[in-house]
Amino acid sequence: MQRDSLSRRSVLSLAGLSLASAGVATGTQTTQNTQPEPGLADDENVTRESFQIMDGTEKETTVYVTDAETDGPTVFVIGGVHGNETAGYIAAEEIAKWTIDAGTLVTLPRADVVAIDRGTRVDDNGVDLNRQFPEGSEPQTELAQAIWDLVVDLDPAVVVDLHESRGIYAGDPVDGVGQAIFHAAREPERTTADSAVEYVNDNYIDISERAFQTGYFSGPSSEPTGLLVHKAARELESEAYLVETLSTENELEKRVTWHSAVVERLVEDELFPDEEPNNGHEPKEPIEDEPDEPAEPPVDEDEGESDGDGDGDDSDGEDGETDDEIPADHTEPVAEIRSDPSSAIETTLEPEQTITLDATCSEAPDGELVSYEWSIKNDGTFNESGRMVDVTVSASGDHRVLLRVTDDSGASDTAEVTLTAT
Repeated sequence: MQRDSLSRRSVLSLAGLSLASAGVATGTQTTQNTQPEPGLADDENVTRESFQIMDGTEKETTVYVTDAETDGPTVFVIGGVHGNETAGYIAAEEIAKWTIDAGTLVTLPRADVVAIDRGTRVDDNGVDLNRQFPEGSEPQTELAQAIWDLVVDLDPAVVVDLHESRGIYAGDPVDGVGQAIFHAAREPERTTADSAVEYVNDNYIDISERAFQTGYFSGPSSEPTGLLVHKAARELESEAYLVETLSTENELEKRVTWHSAVVERLVEDELFPDEEPNNGHEPKEPIEDEPDEPAEPPVDEDEGESDGDGDGDDSDGEDGETDDEIPADHTEPVAEIRSDPSSAIETTLEPEQTITLDATCSEAPDGELVSYEWSIKNDGTFNESGRMVDVTVSASGDHRVLLRVTDDSGASDTAEVTLTAT
């Protein structure tokens, strides 16, 4: 599925003029920066520019345009649609720095900066950005409208949305969608996705259980709905892909590499038509079934239905562990749990009600907190991480939730709340 090539002049005009509509109601929310961004130095083969959407608001975020001297199609890569899916937006930031051989690469690394700052799937109003793009009607929030206006103006040949999941995709998206590339049920997309999966599995996957798979988008009337890639594929006829890595049991650097390698293969015909793409991620020799390294905590999945109780990692340490002894005069950290709404801990909830538990009020008097671990399955096992966590009370009765915080000396403290539902 080919698009007409866009020249350098037309793309730069797009960034400065027609993209003014991406500020939603008026052009005042999109601004252009003609200076190269830090870390995005020009070279003789490409030019780089950036501009903002939602300019002047708390949701202001930057779009990067990399344009090659050789004409070619436009590719749009987006990350950070969910704020707790860290590898997606970090990979998109790296992709923004690529040197391409042809065409135009437009990246929006941090789509929902509010959710990213919170470290949660949703923003501070509980809005899941990737459910705000209904097919056949306008997007449902100002941010979604700004992003959709951007995509419409670009009319990209390819759209790639980078996400993470807590479980491996095994044909049933409810159980997890990690290590998968989802696409429309059309031959070009299927062929491209299959080729990307084969290459990445052969060159980057060292454990067979982590092998990537492909899957089709859900239908227009099937859950989940309102996804950006669905709308782009069906209304703009773009080749659209939703890429999911497995956030559990895989370190962040590895997941970022997987995202970048997958995107390279998905867009090589558009951006690297004559040479093998090479943007700094060296393939590894596969080591079949070697034990993997522990990773950052789990995050929510996208293409499948989410139960909304993952929050991503906010710590810099390895689960707060350290080889150094804790000094005798060290003051222990203090774990504290608050809720949103604030009365949720004291009141009786309804089954299937979701609340947010907040550990940011915890303290480390003699250092800083490096780990926030949660036990939310009523079994005493610490299975979630992050400063905030969404908890869905799935049945009547008492539900015990534990928080364990660890500081940079390895000292820990635990707090506990009981959520009651009838």
